[in-house]
Amino acid sequence: MQNMYKTLDEFIEHMYDKRSGSDATSDSYYRDISRFITYLEDNKVNDFRKVDKNVVYDYIGELRSGKISRGRISNSTFARNLSALRSFYRYLCERHLAESNPFSLIKKVHVEKHLPDVLTLEQVETIFDSFDLDDPIEVRNRCILETIYACGLRISECCNLEMKNIDQNRMIIRVIGKGNKERIIPYYPRLNELIDLYIRMYRNEYADEEFPYLFVTNRKGKLSPRSVQLLLEQVRIKTGLDLNLHPHMLRHSFATHLLDNGADLRSVQELLGHENLSTTQLYTHLTYDRLKKAVESAHPHAK
Repeated sequence: MQNMYKTLDEFIEHMYDKRSGSDATSDSYYRDISRFITYLEDNKVNDFRKVDKNVVYDYIGELRSGKISRGRISNSTFARNLSALRSFYRYLCERHLAESNPFSLIKKVHVEKHLPDVLTLEQVETIFDSFDLDDPIEVRNRCILETIYACGLRISECCNLEMKNIDQNRMIIRVIGKGNKERIIPYYPRLNELIDLYIRMYRNEYADEEFPYLFVTNRKGKLSPRSVQLLLEQVRIKTGLDLNLHPHMLRHSFATHLLDNGADLRSVQELLGHENLSTTQLYTHLTYDRLKKAVESAHPHAK
């Protein structure tokens, strides 16, 4: 019997090592493939080699109908699921863990570009307020998530953040992003206090002097992207937020909240580390949509 989730972990690590896709893509792929593995287990399929076209068609039928997801899914979500599972099975075939790719039989669907998922400020605070700051592990977990949100980090950038990259006196961090490009990001005083608390209550306990990274696990190791994904899933359950929470949503929220509050587009581009301004401009559409909804719901002549 294959350890299916272990194989999934290895695939995600392979994606990060090869830099094939963004953090958001890896994050989404993990959720999509996990759902598929759960479906296999529920149907007593314990080996990826045993997945044939009948299993695939049955799975797709249930996925599209909403039986194994939170309601009916859009074409874009369906397309992403297919892409994730095709890529996963290519990886399995390369490592001789499957003989063929059953998802290559499924036709691609046409999708339009969609806007990123964003949290409201109230939802962000609900997430942060769910942590007990008298508990060292909870302090660490909140510090992880607030660092991602406060600085608009990709999940890999958060995991790779080193102590030497943090200047607490000036409240800035130095981030090495895609293509080894460096950017400087200022952060707010509340995060500075939280970092202090985390170092005092948790990091000093688990990290020795030679350990370079800011965030450390209780096994004295480096934080992994998967652990951040699992942390947010726990937060979703704990807070009762009816959202598909994922780490990149915090980065999206960082950008949107800055634009909502008057930051200029070029500054947000620089803070996010986007090479092209067009990538950052996606967030302006979110801001316009919010303004439009505000006018439609509140302006007396819009009724």
